[in-house]
Amino acid sequence: MVESSKGGNAPIPVALSSASVYPLNVHDAFAVSHDLGYDGVEVLVTGNQVSQDALALNRLAERYEQPVMAIHAPTLLLTQQVWGTAWNKIESAASMAVQVGCDVVVAHPPFRWQGTYATEFATGIRRIMEEYGIKIAVENMYPWRARGREAKMYLPHWNPVPEPYEFVTWDFSHSAIADMDSAVAMRDLGTRLTHVHLCDGLNNGKDEHLVPGRGTQPVIEAIEYLRDSAWDGVVAVEVSTRKAKGAGEREAWLGETLQFARRHLAPVSTGAESGSHSI
Repeated sequence: MVESSKGGNAPIPVALSSASVYPLNVHDAFAVSHDLGYDGVEVLVTGNQVSQDALALNRLAERYEQPVMAIHAPTLLLTQQVWGTAWNKIESAASMAVQVGCDVVVAHPPFRWQGTYATEFATGIRRIMEEYGIKIAVENMYPWRARGREAKMYLPHWNPVPEPYEFVTWDFSHSAIADMDSAVAMRDLGTRLTHVHLCDGLNNGKDEHLVPGRGTQPVIEAIEYLRDSAWDGVVAVEVSTRKAKGAGEREAWLGETLQFARRHLAPVSTGAESGSHSI
């Protein structure tokens, strides 16, 4: 069972990833999160200057009453030019997490060509976690294929389940591409499961980050497992809205996903808790 430090039946918080409003910016993410009723925001650090500025993020968090619940380090292929070296990306993200008051940094596993950063990744993130007092939750990725064969992109692997990472982020879209069962993986991770990217996907080689229910992942089973295990983490909605036709459809998709999350994460009341009695 995934242990929890939460008291009672407090619901699992649901955050909005700033990646979900792309190509809009971080400011828009806070505004949308507030308008739709999310509990907070996960900030993906990109080339956008506000995403790199802790003071600016704190101002947005205060203005929109949306705390920053996680920092996603710029470890994507598309953010290789952000914050310099690979280790500097992780350290800067850890420092920002402290400054904005959250304790989770999401990071992708290293690419094979990243030298000692890749070979010393597990020990390096452990040192940074100890130094900054935060959790670096390594995200599950998926195999890359070229001409029908798997290209070895990550070191040691795209799957964090068997690796010696203390904390893990689970992403349903990535799991779909890898043809993995998220519900099984979450149980296998146990207490190491720290953070979740809520979305859906198809096993078609495309990282689509669909609205839950539009793919093939056992999303309901997986997040109800979190609920029933009194899991102590944050579910961050990371749904791609790039194909949405205007703000109305984007907000409709993100509102639908929030409702989905709240419905399946809501604590289940027992008869005793509700004051009813068996006859």
